[in-house]
Amino acid sequence: MTQKEPLISVVIPVYNVEPYLDRCLASLAAQTYRRIELIVIDDASADGSGGICDRWAAKEPRLQVVHLPVNGGLSAARNEGVRRATGEYLAFVDSDDQVEPELLEQLYRSLTETGADISICGTEGMKLREGTAGLLSPAEAAVCLAGRGPFLWTVWGKLYPAQLVRELPFEKRALCCEDLLFFYQVLKRVRSIAFLPDRLYRYTTRAGSMVNSGIDEKRCTVLTVLDEICRDAAAAFPQAETAFRQVAMDTGARLAMEAVERGMSGQFLTQYLERFRDSVRRHFSWKALALCPEKKGVAAELLLCAGVPFFRGAAALYKGIKRNR
Repeated sequence: MTQKEPLISVVIPVYNVEPYLDRCLASLAAQTYRRIELIVIDDASADGSGGICDRWAAKEPRLQVVHLPVNGGLSAARNEGVRRATGEYLAFVDSDDQVEPELLEQLYRSLTETGADISICGTEGMKLREGTAGLLSPAEAAVCLAGRGPFLWTVWGKLYPAQLVRELPFEKRALCCEDLLFFYQVLKRVRSIAFLPDRLYRYTTRAGSMVNSGIDEKRCTVLTVLDEICRDAAAAFPQAETAFRQVAMDTGARLAMEAVERGMSGQFLTQYLERFRDSVRRHFSWKALALCPEKKGVAAELLLCAGVPFFRGAAALYKGIKRNR
């Protein structure tokens, strides 16, 4: 790559990730695509993350750090990073993850060689169906979401035109599903997506992350977001509506399984399971069910749709079998 190549801005939101931050920033500083700016947004971290950011800013001239005075959440941090970005293209990296040195170079090459609007790479650390390199239409990309592969709706692991991102600020009210809303809006605005199967993004599963923090009202906002997307897709994206309804069914069933497996009990468990049941029923169709990639998922969706007592009985039996193995 030469100085004639366009500048790529990378937005890295940071909040209480001290054990992971050094390796994340080191992996970005080592990119083979050299014309980058690294925009680190410290979202009022309460641990040593802010100090790590400052040390990196002192030794890496391409990195700028912004310390927000009050924690505003992931969406606010990303929006601030986008506002400060000056690159022609834009990528996101979560501060507890790592990337391969060739991430930006290969994403940019895939974008330009195919003429696609955005490019996506493979991910290490997630159970995703394998895929092959090629161009996808927005409808085909939507179906990929239902099949859990070869990519998900995460904002990271992708390269976007910066102007497109500026037109789609992250929705603060979504709380745990900012990526889902963002990617849906992206699909509505692009003509083609280039997929590169190389696993250039390394996802980290950690106990303190939102998806591993238990069932609560924040987690459940994803149900409302999926309701909105499915309603919109019926008119704006009819060829992908069934795929999105499978995502909604799968999400409801997964949340229900997690609630049981975490030992939530009594009235709270019943109330949450009833919400997840209602969500599955709202989006149920046999065509959507057929898109479910796992037999376990099909069974969970059917049992939950049938009713909470059926689901709880099957879940208790499954837990007993696992315990006695």
